[in-house]
Amino acid sequence: MNIIWLGHGSFRIEIGDQVLLIDPWLTGNPMLSEDQHDAAVEGATHILITHGHFDHTADVVAISKTTGAPVSAVYELGKHLHGLGAVEGHAYGKGGTISLGDVSATLVPASHSSSIEVDGRGVYMGAECGFILRGEGKTVYISGDTDIMADMDWIGDYFKPDIGILSAGGYFTMDMAGAAYAAKRYFNFSTVIPCHYRTFPLLEQSAAALVAGLPGVDVIEPQMMQAIAL
Repeated sequence: MNIIWLGHGSFRIEIGDQVLLIDPWLTGNPMLSEDQHDAAVEGATHILITHGHFDHTADVVAISKTTGAPVSAVYELGKHLHGLGAVEGHAYGKGGTISLGDVSATLVPASHSSSIEVDGRGVYMGAECGFILRGEGKTVYISGDTDIMADMDWIGDYFKPDIGILSAGGYFTMDMAGAAYAAKRYFNFSTVIPCHYRTFPLLEQSAAALVAGLPGVDVIEPQMMQAIAL
């Protein structure tokens, strides 16, 4: 498995027979240079979206049309993106699991918000979510944008993920200390990868508090477009 950070909350995950794009944000992403855009999405087989905010959906329809990769998300958001011309994947609900070749993707709760601007106003796009990915004998928890939440208790106990990709920049989501608390209290990760940080000055710029809070866990600060092989 290769986990490749595209900056902010965006990832390219090469797992099993799939190349999954998670919340791919290209246009206006200050961490991803324009000359990296093609490599970021090359060979994509599926696109998974956690919620509707612009920094997670702005490029989804265009990427889907260019690559032919279907888009899957919670029902309301999935239907909206498909209606805009994204290749139709799954519009499903929390607790639902879809099969993507050798990989499965389960929608799980998050604690945030979700909307897309339509005709100058924010339109509700269904519940914000995270994903559980299973493939290559590994289980990955992608938190999506979230605060610490009690649902992490059952998510950790039921799915037992060994890899956590956690939003941890603060301001819009839990911060590094909060992510460390959640990981220690609710999960038994062998590897934690922070995201949704460093993008803007108001977000945390270092994962030092996450590292300090999780002794014995391999906390990997991702580098742009560099594969983390797990």
